Order: sequence, then C-alpha cells, then structure tokens
Amino acid sequence: MRKILTISFLVTSLLCLWIPVKAQYVIKQADTQYELFDYAKAIDLYEQAYRQKQTLHAAERLASCYYLVQNYKEAESWYAIASAMPGSDPTDLLNYARALQNNSKYLEAKGAYNKYAAMNNNVTQAQRNTWLLSCDSAMIWMKSPEHVNIDNQKTLNSKQSDWGAIVYNNGVVFASDRSGSLSEHQKQDQKGIRPFLKFDGGHKPDKKIYGWTGNGYLRLYYQKENSGDVQIFPVTIGSDYHNGPPSFTAKGDEMYFTLTRIPKKLEYDKGRIATINVEIYSCKKDSTGNWSVPVPFRYNNVNSYSVGDPYISYDGNLLFFASNMPGGKGGTDIYYCRRDSAGQWGKPVNIESINTSGNERTPSFGNDDNFYFSSDGRVGMGGLDIYKSKWINGRLTPPVDLRYPFNSPQDDFAYHVATPISGYFSSNRLDGLGSDDIYKYTVQKTILFALEGTAYDKETKEPLPNAIISLTSATGATVKVQTDLDGKYEFRLDTNSNYNLAGEKTGYRNDGNSAITTVGLVHSTTIRRDLYFEKIKLNVEIVLKDIYYDFDKANIRPDAARELDKLVKIMQDNPTIWIELGSHTDSRGSDVYNQWLSQRRANSAVQYIIDRGISKNRITAKGYGETRLVNGCSNGVPCSPAEHQANRRTEFHIVKY
Repeated sequence: MRKILTISFLVTSLLCLWIPVKAQYVIKQADTQYELFDYAKAIDLYEQAYRQKQTLHAAERLASCYYLVQNYKEAESWYAIASAMPGSDPTDLLNYARALQNNSKYLEAKGAYNKYAAMNNNVTQAQRNTWLLSCDSAMIWMKSPEHVNIDNQKTLNSKQSDWGAIVYNNGVVFASDRSGSLSEHQKQDQKGIRPFLKFDGGHKPDKKIYGWTGNGYLRLYYQKENSGDVQIFPVTIGSDYHNGPPSFTAKGDEMYFTLTRIPKKLEYDKGRIATINVEIYSCKKDSTGNWSVPVPFRYNNVNSYSVGDPYISYDGNLLFFASNMPGGKGGTDIYYCRRDSAGQWGKPVNIESINTSGNERTPSFGNDDNFYFSSDGRVGMGGLDIYKSKWINGRLTPPVDLRYPFNSPQDDFAYHVATPISGYFSSNRLDGLGSDDIYKYTVQKTILFALEGTAYDKETKEPLPNAIISLTSATGATVKVQTDLDGKYEFRLDTNSNYNLAGEKTGYRNDGNSAITTVGLVHSTTIRRDLYFEKIKLNVEIVLKDIYYDFDKANIRPDAARELDKLVKIMQDNPTIWIELGSHTDSRGSDVYNQWLSQRRANSAVQYIIDRGISKNRITAKGYGETRLVNGCSNGVPCSPAEHQANRRTEFHIVKY
C-alpha cells in the first residue's frame, strides 16, 4: 500500500511540475503568433495556456487579441478579468471601459472611465469629459433615435469585409476581401490607425490570403442595379494586394482609389516585421471605355506614411484624403489638394477645423455642400462615428454627429449619399453578416407601431436597469436601447416587418431571441414583450435534466442529445462563458472503473457539444465517478434501478463569463 501511495505521489508531483512547464511553452508559442499579428492562432494558444494556469499575461493578451479582431464581447470579458487580477496595468481598466462602450454598456463604461481617470494623473479634464460626454450622449441618442431605416445589404455583403459602397454607372462599386476565407476567428478587417498591410518581412506575404485577417485581399467589386450578381470591377490595378474603395468624378471618367504594393526596398520595424503603408492611385477611362494603367498620387511615400480614402470632387479639382503624414494633429488627419491649370496637385492642406488627436477617415460630399467624414476623436458613440459639416467658401463648419442609428458603438464610416433620402455607409457593428458590412439608409416617413417591455431578474422578479435590448430586423439591421432605472425599454417598428428581440446584462445569462412581427397589423399598435435574465453564479452546479446513460455505457442517447442541445444554445447565446461539464456514475462496479467510465461519459458529452461548433477551449470534461451520489445508494446498499439511474447524471457549472 505504501509503495502504491509513493508511486501515486510521484506521478501527481510530476504532473504538477509538467502543467506549468507546458503552460509556459504554450505561452511562448502564443507570444510568437501575437508578435506576428496572427491573432487567431494566438487566441487559441492563450486560451489553452489560461486553462492550464490563470496568469495575468494570458488574460491581458487574450483581451488585446479579441479587441484587435473586434470581438468586443470577448474583449470585455477578458479585460474585466485582467483588470481585477493582482498586478494588472491601469491601461487594462481603460481598455475595459472602451470595451464596455463598444458593447453599449455606457453607464458601466462611465464608471470604469472615472475609476481609470482617478488612478492616472496624466488624464486631462478634457479627455475625461470627452469619455463621459460620449457615454451620456450615446444613451440620450439611443433613447430617441433618428427617423431612419437601416438595412444590411445582404446582396452585397459576404461573411468577410465589405465596405465603401458608392453609386456608379447604374450600380454600386465597393471593396471586399471575400475570396479565400480561412478561419472563423479571422474575419475582421482592420481600420483606424492600424497599418494596411503588415507581415514577416523575411518572406513576402501570400498573394491570396492576408495573414492578419485570414481572408483574401480587398478587391473592387460591382453590382448592377436590380441585379443580385456581384462581379469584379473591370480595372487592371497591377497589385496582388489590397485595393481600397474608389471615388469617381461626376462624368465617371476619372477614378481615385487606395492600393497596397510591395516596394523594391522595404523598411522594417521590430526586427523582420515590415509595415507597408497605403497609397493613392488614379485611372482615366479612354474613349473605348477601358481604364488606363494606374498612376501614383504625387504625395505617396510608401516607406514613411500612408495616404488613403481618396474622394475626388465632382468637378475633379479637389482631392480629399486621409493620411498620417508628419505634421498632423493625430493618428490620421483629413487633407485636400487643389488641382492647378496644368493638372498638377498642389500641396496638401490639413483641414484643422475637423481634425483631432484621434483618427479622421473616409471624407465625402453629399447634397447641398454637406461634407461627411468619420472620426474617433470627438464626442461620439464609440469607435469611428460619422459626422457632417458644411463646406462654405473653402472652409468647413463645426462638425455635427449623425447620431443613432447612423452611428453605433463600433466603427461607422464611408458615408455616401445616393439620393436626397437614401444612401450607404459601412460599419462593423455587431450582428452584421461579416466583419465590415455595407448598410443602406432610408429616411422614414411614418411610424405606426411600438414595442415596449421591461427587463426583470428571473429569480427576484425585480426590474433590471441598464440592460441592453437588441431588436434585429429581417434585413439584418440591429438597433439597441438601454433599459431605464425601472427596467423599461421601447422601440419603434415598421409596417409588415419581422424582428428578433434579445437582451443582455452584465453578470446575467442573455435572454434569447423572441420573434416580433407587425405583419397583418392595420391599426396603430403597441406590442409588449418582457424579458427575464438569469443571474450567473460561478461554480454552482446546474443539473442537466434527462442526461442519463445506459448501464456501463458512455454513448449519447437521443433523449440526452436533446438536453445537450439546450446547453449548446446557452453557450451560443452567451459566447463569453466557459463551463466544466461533470459526469457521475452509480456505485455499481469498482471505484476505479466508475471513475474511468464517468470520464468517458463526460468526454462524450463534451465532444458532442464541440461537434456543434463550440470552441474546445470553452468547455472541460470532468469525471467524478461515484464520489458525488445524490442518494444513499453507495457500495453494497440495495437500491432500485430508478435510484441507481438518478446517480448516472450530468451537470455543468460556469467557471468564467
């Protein structure tokens, strides 16, 4: 017996030593992928490492990775964990506030911003006011949204990044990286201050797949009006890499666009990591309708800074663009150049009246000299917001935010006016078809229907303030509102429309989709629908009813599959939770055998869930054998088959949310 105990102790000791060693090895691999900007691989490896050993480094890197790929729900979860761990950096709290803002949790974001500002003496009062006013403004705008319909353009959009739609030649031209998709983790295109192309400079990047996103490179596409067919736009760019959305003169015979090319002489940062800045090129259409060879913009400087997002005025004499060239006010500023009588572009002029210390992007003109652009440096809802200014005698008036639902807590950009009451913009707002999606807006004329209700704590039946309620139309557009102090919410509804209603609240399991319709309603009506949220309790066992196993078997029975599908649905509706799934046996058979059998059963249940699309990193199988019987049917105690069946059960508990 002593020998067995000694061997057991030795094995246990070796396992205890092996776990941190393995975790360190996985962390090292994850760090390598992180430095190479392959965030999909890094996420998987950091999650594996965190499961083995819960370190601050893994939590911070997971938060950063998820934020960089614009998965803000996961980013919020991991920044919450990281900022609460001993030794965390104050910037974890700042990023937690930003993630809360990205998820429409403005009241919680205000609290986090205030806490961070109190910890950091370098935060100016102006910066603090911008954060707090942005949260306050967003809450007000969401309660009184603009009278406009927002529709996801499903015939244009793919599961990848689609953006920059403009009207041209009885159709729409836009950019997309839809070809060559690799991974579900890697569908987010990067904007803002991020470089257009970044790769290991020791090797030229793949000409089909962009490693950062796992998708193809951006290409120009065209869809003719009233046609569902999307085709490559007929222009020879001369680059295997990114081509950004174009801008056309009024006659449609001159085009400016952004592209990425690999220069002959590369400059590196961080050793062998190369950053390729974007450039502007232009083409002219000849008498046969063909586009010329692209010509570089006079102020391109590929190794020093980027110039992109070109917008050519209708008369072709002004070119607006975004750049991070030296001398600007922030990350990327908006400039313009004027064309002289010889056809040459004059020096860039920084439009200081609209630029900030943040990033300004995607300039364009609409009707009546209205000038539109996006910025993340002003009071707004979060990320890039769309703003409107007026071009008067060569100057722009103070910008005005277009408010909700033109803007969202995510990036909203590339605004294009098509008619006096409609147009397009792009957004990576949640619940889209892909990463960046193209949306069409149409000004509303009449409002006939309303939806209202109250959010409740499922257990206490108390109203829940500050819950986020989402209403998604059949076209895929989602609007959100935050419940008031009494837990109440309200939406306006369109005629003959179908919707899905859902809600979320920090610390609670999400209330799943509920169908809402106005189809067939002919009189003004208020529809009422209440939502109930179940509070998350960590490490509290929840029994999955009717998950039983045949004696001495580990296979999933049909009755068990139906119950496991419910758990799959919970994990789909709550993408940040991790669980441990435990399996139990009755007392018949030896203790060692029952431990082995219960682990097999737990593994079977977990594999069933993984096979339905749940990440393996989010669920752990644990066999308990006969160590946690629910009745007195222990070894040698006579019991009925039903009593033994009660012990052959499966439970789960949430270990992280």
